[in-house]
Amino acid sequence: MSRQNFLAAPLSALVLTGCVNLAPDYERPVSPVPMDLPVSDVNAATNAPLGWQDVIESDDLKTLITLALDQNRDLRSVAATVAVARANLVTSRAGLWPVISGSASAQAGDTFRTDDTYGSSFSDSTSAQLGVSAWELDFFGRVRNTNEAALQTYLASAEGERAAKISLVASVAETWLQLAADQELLKLARQTATSQKESLELTQALFDAGTASEIDLRRASASVAQAQAQAAEFEATVRRDLNTLRYLVGADLPAGITADVGLAPSPVRLDLPVGQSSAVLLMRPDVIQTERTLMAANANIGAARAAYFPNVSLSGGAGLVGGGLSDLFDGDYATGWTFTPSVQVPIFDFGSRRGNLDAARASADAALATYESTIQQAFREVANALAVSDTITDRLSALEQLSEDTGVTLNLSQERFKSGLDDYLTVLDAQRESYDAQQQLILARLDHGLNSLALYRALAVWNDPADES
Repeated sequence: MSRQNFLAAPLSALVLTGCVNLAPDYERPVSPVPMDLPVSDVNAATNAPLGWQDVIESDDLKTLITLALDQNRDLRSVAATVAVARANLVTSRAGLWPVISGSASAQAGDTFRTDDTYGSSFSDSTSAQLGVSAWELDFFGRVRNTNEAALQTYLASAEGERAAKISLVASVAETWLQLAADQELLKLARQTATSQKESLELTQALFDAGTASEIDLRRASASVAQAQAQAAEFEATVRRDLNTLRYLVGADLPAGITADVGLAPSPVRLDLPVGQSSAVLLMRPDVIQTERTLMAANANIGAARAAYFPNVSLSGGAGLVGGGLSDLFDGDYATGWTFTPSVQVPIFDFGSRRGNLDAARASADAALATYESTIQQAFREVANALAVSDTITDRLSALEQLSEDTGVTLNLSQERFKSGLDDYLTVLDAQRESYDAQQQLILARLDHGLNSLALYRALAVWNDPADES
């Protein structure tokens, strides 16, 4: 056979490599949620996902978020996972190409007796070779589908990192709002304790004068103790908030950065635009991540199917062989080449390939269910946040009126008690109502801010600076 005809076989194999792909054709599943979000304004045209710069308005909070994105250890762990997936992709892609290696050896030898019959076995020999070892010709797409699965796994991990960044931004902002609310509750509790202590002193004076009963005195003392206990509780809560904030940031907080934290003006934007179409949910990183995982599972089915077909691989090389090492430099050597195609045909494996294929299909079914569940979860999060958005204004208005009314009632009750028209129980009830109303107002403002962050979590995307350049 001529050299040209002999080389025609591997060249033809190269042309045919990759002509068959046994992976199922991928089509994005139909979204299992309504096409429209439950927005109150059906004419809203905004359908753009949110970035954190669109939501955070406090400069101090922006500083903390930037620091957290750089220092948070959980985020670093996620970034390392992405780096592992990227490295695995590089390894997988290498399987598409032949591995070329070189080898060389030199042997020096001689016999102990000149009449040794097999003396040639102990002679000098040298060789050098450049070759390819067992390069698989991907006729049925096993290598390509394995590579596609690695690619989608890497892309899924990258989306997972973006989702982690969004979650970190929201968590830092939520803790900031909680800290602001707890500081206001602490301030309110301290003010209430001071006011009730003044009432106790007045009640003590009236008791000493015989115009107030011991019951009034004990009630006044109990209200002071209760307010002081709540103040101590809120002080501990504020400290826990600061500890949580330090943990999320991953470093010590900048000096004085929490001095002016508060709910008014709001550190986050409260009027986030929300469009009507639920298609915006498909842009969420966690949704994209689950779809990438589904696509990887789809490619794994193709790789499992390819195992049913013959595995064709090529080995070969070219090199030279000589006697002593000096022969290589004197030109006294032989040159040549080798070409070794091989075929491995599966016959009996006692169900191994069937098990691998069934596992790949089951993994794809699980990935599909996870993808659909993630979209449904995203829709529920948006719907719940919108439900609060539609009612929070009415709630705040009512609580502001309630706080004002109970405050006036408290002042009138105190005046009537001083005049001897009512006992201290009336004052105590008025104090409790006023205190509860102010607490509810603070918590409602907190809920307003947290709901805005819930919308951010539900509709956010993450654009890396590298992606924008």
